[in-house]
Amino acid sequence: MNSLRIEQDHNGIAHLILDRQGASANLMDEQFAADLAQAVVQLQQMTYCGIIVRSAKSTFFAGGDLGKIAEVTAETSQPFFAMVESIKASLRALETGGKPVVACINGAALGGGWEVALACHHRIALRHKSVKLGLPEVTLGLLPGGGGIARTVRLFGLQAAMPLLTEGKQFGAEKALKAGLLHELADGEQAMLAQASAFIQANEQSCQPWDVKGYRLPGGHPNSPKLAQMLAVAPAMLKLKTKGVLPAPEAILSAMVEGAQVDFDTACRIESRYFVSLVTSQVAKNLINTFWFQLNDIKAGASRPDGIEAATVSKLGVLGAGMMGAGIAYAAASRGIEVVLKDVSLANAHKGKAYSEALLAKQLQRGRITAEQQAQTLARIHPSEQAADLGGCELVIEAVFEQRQLKARVTQEAERHLPQEAVFASNTSTLPITGLAEASERPAQFIGLHFFSPVDKMPLVEIICGEQTDSATLAKAYDFVLQLGKTPIVVNDSRGFFTSRVFGTFTNEGIAMLGEGVSAAAVENAAFLCGFPVGPLAVSDEVSLTLMEKIRNQTIADLADEGITQLPKAGDATIDRMIELERPGKLAGQGFYDYPPEGKKRLWSGLKAQFYRPQAQLPLQEIKDRLLFIMAIETARCYEEQVLTSSGDANIGSIFGIGYPAWTGGALQFINQYGLGRFVARADELAECYGDRFLVPDSLRARADANQQY
Repeated sequence: MNSLRIEQDHNGIAHLILDRQGASANLMDEQFAADLAQAVVQLQQMTYCGIIVRSAKSTFFAGGDLGKIAEVTAETSQPFFAMVESIKASLRALETGGKPVVACINGAALGGGWEVALACHHRIALRHKSVKLGLPEVTLGLLPGGGGIARTVRLFGLQAAMPLLTEGKQFGAEKALKAGLLHELADGEQAMLAQASAFIQANEQSCQPWDVKGYRLPGGHPNSPKLAQMLAVAPAMLKLKTKGVLPAPEAILSAMVEGAQVDFDTACRIESRYFVSLVTSQVAKNLINTFWFQLNDIKAGASRPDGIEAATVSKLGVLGAGMMGAGIAYAAASRGIEVVLKDVSLANAHKGKAYSEALLAKQLQRGRITAEQQAQTLARIHPSEQAADLGGCELVIEAVFEQRQLKARVTQEAERHLPQEAVFASNTSTLPITGLAEASERPAQFIGLHFFSPVDKMPLVEIICGEQTDSATLAKAYDFVLQLGKTPIVVNDSRGFFTSRVFGTFTNEGIAMLGEGVSAAAVENAAFLCGFPVGPLAVSDEVSLTLMEKIRNQTIADLADEGITQLPKAGDATIDRMIELERPGKLAGQGFYDYPPEGKKRLWSGLKAQFYRPQAQLPLQEIKDRLLFIMAIETARCYEEQVLTSSGDANIGSIFGIGYPAWTGGALQFINQYGLGRFVARADELAECYGDRFLVPDSLRARADANQQY
């Protein structure tokens, strides 16, 4: 057997040891299915008093082989279905063998690994931070296919199982014990084995609760009045969360409810059928490609220069204590970094620190941190009005207003007090880094670190290399972003870089459609149904139309200095009209939306009189395509211009940074899954109807002709 082995100890206990040869982790695949079936036969021929399932790796079990899963198609689904059923049959044989089966969990047991543990009668885990338990398959467009749904529902009942399955929650050891996922914790591997042995010796026979005669589903049967009422609205609630574009949560709910009404084996078969259906879907392939392979590559340093030793920042300077600077200070302090938070006055700097105080107070109230942790984090933030306090900082991030002269002034002021090897970063979202670096005495150590608001929630940081930024500076910036627990993408310098540039096409297209006379509600609803977190009109209100106008005017002036004439964009006239009407956005209390003091925001009723034209209405799919295509095309342009150098940075950046719908796998993966030839043809149709902004770059046409995906 290549992936596991059986050993028997002096107490007569059989140890089923998960130990895939030639690999660092245990995987659930064809080899495992065959080996587990063989192990079950071997155990049936042995005399033993119980079974301990444990791992010889540093983790318990890594789950399914996602590379193989991504290759499964409708045509090859039958052998895959048979493999899944074989694994379930083997696990079922273990749990119905009559003898106690104990899982000794020494590390992560996620997905298929946790399903192996669920098939055991007793579960013990190390009391260690490396232990992570749960069923996160939904985040990759899948469902637990190894009996996880059937067992979780029978263990906790439908209502309690729902967040565990449809949200993919993960638990550390202590929380898993409190939640009833584990029966015991152990302080070391030897102690864990001793506890497992003690359980087996104290329980001559064992079976699962659902195999006991008279078992009733916790919380009631799906047809019980209380549950029936909850289940009647559950699909609508899921659609609200998933916007109807992520099929996995619905499939999970269906497998849960259908499986709860039949016997265990039938429930498992229902689960397998839904599982295979999801595995062969394009959405799952998109999500696996981006959120597993590409995201893991980024975290492993795919865009980080090779050959440079990893570095950490122990002291950080933040210039500007507004919302962005305050957010960066909190993100760093919460990760153990000392922060000098500097502003023009000490009062302003203290206001910036108050932002962290408010965030930490909420966490303390919710029991997520202790009072000691709160005090330690706050003690790391040092408000200041003196540039001299920046001495000793390995990295300084300026987060002042988007004014070139102001940024130049604070750069020069700070650099006078920094160590020679320190890195200086700008948090600008639009101004080219190469130009900002002209104010620096060390342009090779000048870089862009574009955080997204609110910093405490947004997982992405866009790292922008100027023309003179050196490899050591990029490596240090990359390491710092990972040190914050955030995801870095690396882009080359250009106006708007990648995220702001592509995001601008989304807001502009929505505003352009409104200006054409399309119903504002149709535009916003189409965005929602695409899977965007916020519609283009709502997010424009958040940004503020006044700021959008200022950025446009700055761009026109900058390009004029270069001898380039900036042509008006399709949404410019509508923005100008809204500003004339004194409706610049949320901060002013009125924009495309009204913001009543009490109640939810609502679209301004005056939009109809100002812009609506009955003959301009578009089919829903046309609006969806315009929003999805314009962003994907601009991303392809960024790739052609070498602003982006990897499809992973493009896909992760578009989802994490600017809200491109997750089901697509990202802006470039959207093109891949649409089919490059079909995408180009559809883009040409849109260009003919709405303008040259929908024309794809030549490199994309060449890729389509060569059938070469991003």
